[in-house]
Amino acid sequence: MFKRSCNMMLIATILLGLLVSPQLWADEPEQESATSGVTKPEMVLIPGGEFEMGKDGKDDHSPAHRVYIDEFYMDKYEVTNAQYAEFCLSTDRSLPEFWDIDHFRSGPDFPNHPVTGISWYDAAAYAKWAGKRLPTEAEWECAARGGLVGRDYPGGDAIDSSSANFSKAEMGGPVAVASYPANGFGLHDMAGNVGEWVADYYADDYYEASPDKSPAGPEEGKFRVFRGGGWHTGPGCSKVFYRNGLPPNWLDFNVGFRCAKDR
Repeated sequence: MFKRSCNMMLIATILLGLLVSPQLWADEPEQESATSGVTKPEMVLIPGGEFEMGKDGKDDHSPAHRVYIDEFYMDKYEVTNAQYAEFCLSTDRSLPEFWDIDHFRSGPDFPNHPVTGISWYDAAAYAKWAGKRLPTEAEWECAARGGLVGRDYPGGDAIDSSSANFSKAEMGGPVAVASYPANGFGLHDMAGNVGEWVADYYADDYYEASPDKSPAGPEEGKFRVFRGGGWHTGPGCSKVFYRNGLPPNWLDFNVGFRCAKDR
């Protein structure tokens, strides 16, 4: 895939436009944390303790098993285009693969939409730059469940177009973060909108022998886990236990990320 190098003057112009040109976000829904049209990277404290991870069956999310995790902070929203552009400006990193493609809601005209077209390496680098890290797969699932036990989705046993942005919602691309109700922990878009890179390597049989305290995934592998479904996937992919993997250098219009941080 062709990937543009990040031009410092270009990104500086983009960021200046986000800060001083209200027309760039005039069509965005009001954000509960918006300042000057750009969503702050707020974090929510996720309580530690045990939860049931996965679901019994024949797929890679089986068997269901009890997992203990320590409390940690999680980004309330997926990382946005504006936040990622600031990272590019500060580090001279490449712009996302689909930047300036309106169909994918990527670029300066969509400051509060989740960034996509970034690799796992990009996501991990952003998290480090921000003084954070990517969540583990166990942390992500615990956070997505929002305190509910044995449910398929962040809000219960079903989703529809009023609760999440997935293929049947027919939005045609990502929507601005916080466009849908938060889950029980106050996190938005833990189902749908865009899938999210997490820290772990992927193995389809990992749950058969994963540790019961703070699992961090296999020690090595060819793929990294992503979670959460997205605007281009069906409702099954948005289930809180659904898991999949991609090459860490993969650039996808349906995958973004959010960050975590130790307590």
